[in-house]
Amino acid sequence: MGLDDIPLFAMLRSRLGYLSERQQVIAQNIANSDTPGYTPSDLKPFTLGGVAGAQSQPQLAPVALAMTSPMHLAGAPLRTTAGPYRPRKAGDSETTLDGNSVVLEDEMIKMNQTRMDYDAAISFYQKSLGLIRLATKKPGS
Repeated sequence: MGLDDIPLFAMLRSRLGYLSERQQVIAQNIANSDTPGYTPSDLKPFTLGGVAGAQSQPQLAPVALAMTSPMHLAGAPLRTTAGPYRPRKAGDSETTLDGNSVVLEDEMIKMNQTRMDYDAAISFYQKSLGLIRLATKKPGS
């Protein structure tokens, strides 16, 4: 029996994956804060119903880069949201004259909240592993 068979760890792994994807979407919004016409994105809120649906969906194989010439540099593929979480366009709150609607203050608040949620999930994961180690420990040692 592996840790993936325990529902608590499967849920935590899914939560950590969601938070990682959300951090990337927020970072992309901040990076495009000066891009004319850019509309920020965000992920739908994490739900436990999404965990069960994510486990039943088939996983896509990663796409490898093809080098068509020996002069090409080998590079790492760009990270995309290949997981079960898809970005959605955020609501329009403030749009500048060039059409950009990224509000840096809102993005920084989202980033800080995501970091705190990630830290809490990691802490919970570590505490759960500690309990399993304690339960599997030989009595008297």
